[in-house]
Amino acid sequence: MSMSRTDRKKPMHTHSNGVRPILLGTAGLTLSGLLAEPPNGPPRATVVAVHGGGMRAGYFDGQAQADLSLLTLGARLGFTVLALDRPGYGRSAAQVPDGLPLDEQSAVLAGTLEAFAERHSVGEGFLLLAHSFGGKLALAAIAHTPGMLALDASGVGHRYSIEPEDRKRFRRHMEWERNWGPLGLYPSGTFRAAEALVAPIPVREAAEVDLWPERFEQLAPQIDIPLRLTFAEHEAWWLHDEPDVADLTSRLTKAPVVRVERQPDAGHNISLGRAARCYHLRAFAFFEECLQSAAGAAARPMRTPGEAT
Repeated sequence: MSMSRTDRKKPMHTHSNGVRPILLGTAGLTLSGLLAEPPNGPPRATVVAVHGGGMRAGYFDGQAQADLSLLTLGARLGFTVLALDRPGYGRSAAQVPDGLPLDEQSAVLAGTLEAFAERHSVGEGFLLLAHSFGGKLALAAIAHTPGMLALDASGVGHRYSIEPEDRKRFRRHMEWERNWGPLGLYPSGTFRAAEALVAPIPVREAAEVDLWPERFEQLAPQIDIPLRLTFAEHEAWWLHDEPDVADLTSRLTKAPVVRVERQPDAGHNISLGRAARCYHLRAFAFFEECLQSAAGAAARPMRTPGEAT
């Protein structure tokens, strides 16, 4: 990973002010992560941020520029934000160095959130915000874990833009370009800070990459909460032209809301780029809509059969 002279010289902090490390245990594993809580009073809800392959929880607490962090923004808006290192990353890498397949990760995520809720106020419940492979995990978790309120995911679709045999022949610098896109999309210092975020992709996780299109077919009809998907302008891993998006959304038959949006001036790693704040604000606006809709539905009186409207 090349970096500018400015990147090399700029000192980097491990996390933002108001963000603290956290450890959570479940199913014999200890997951590490980052936590930010509202400074005044209990949270309206809890946003659970789930990182992609080859990254860590700090992806959601970008250090290259003060306004990049999802965690600090969410806390200022009255949300608790919990960014977790998925199984095989961070603290749990020593326990499961080969990682876990998607179904096992989903079970661990459910247990971790249950453990978190036992010790922390979660407000109205859990909202998921996920990136790339984390989006796959979030979709799997929703399908098997009741009580989730909504999902906002970026960098995940249902059909790859390159065939499996081509992915195996990929050179490393080409993968780098697909993950990041044009360098000008990121503020100075990004790649220096990213050194602390990048981690090896566990082998059991990597082994499932090519299985995703078929897995999505199975999961999609089970998704029954509001869903927002964002594709970056320079997204290069997924097919996301209009016909592909139409096919994707047609399979989400139970989701009450399915919204697909484009993020201009962004690459696959949206939350580390200059567009991060814009994307994060849009995600929180979506969560606000979902919470308001749920509150309105709860407040409406039930009608008996035959009652006049």
